[in-house]
Amino acid sequence: MKQLARFLEQSASMHRHLCPRQVLGVRMGMLAGDILNLDLPQSDKRLLTFVETDGCTADGISVATGCWLGRRTMRLFDFGKVAATFVDTKTNAAVRIWPHPRCREIAYRYAPKASSRWVSQLEAYQIMPMNELLVAQEVTLSISHQDIVSRPGVRARCDICHEEIINQRETVRDELVLCRACAGAAYYTYQESNLSASEDRRSAGMHATHQGERGSTHA
Repeated sequence: MKQLARFLEQSASMHRHLCPRQVLGVRMGMLAGDILNLDLPQSDKRLLTFVETDGCTADGISVATGCWLGRRTMRLFDFGKVAATFVDTKTNAAVRIWPHPRCREIAYRYAPKASSRWVSQLEAYQIMPMNELLVAQEVTLSISHQDIVSRPGVRARCDICHEEIINQRETVRDELVLCRACAGAAYYTYQESNLSASEDRRSAGMHATHQGERGSTHA
């Protein structure tokens, strides 16, 4: 319980408050360590965590496991679910953990005098037995964690925007090396009036695009 309290204090300091999802995240991370027999929070990068939502839960998981976005030991697959998969990259063992479907209902039994449902969840989630709070199931990844982590120091340059690409995230199309944005997966569009790119860059990009179009025509 002392370790749990320390993790919760650390998580709360990041958010300036403590909420039920932070508690869930911390306990999910602690359970993963028990199942995978890992000493957490880690000081190395052996554990890789895939979270299925951002926000408070992810921060709780990070505090308990030592997996952080900035350390490249956490990845977000935004499914809108309070769930995470924890992967031991040394053994390839993986476990997915999520809240018990009835944990909110069960929480009231552990904090019947709480002033609200939110408070009952905040208090109960800290003391509920794991089997009533969380569900864990071993899984097999359908993606390669080696490919996700990639190799350090590998760089490429997009033939259209000329921006550098790291972590082997480039794609090759019609003999052109493309970043994912130029390959059609951009989450933004430039406003012409605010473009800071030089005319040389823009003309180089247009030239590369035309080359790609010609290549597609002949394919």
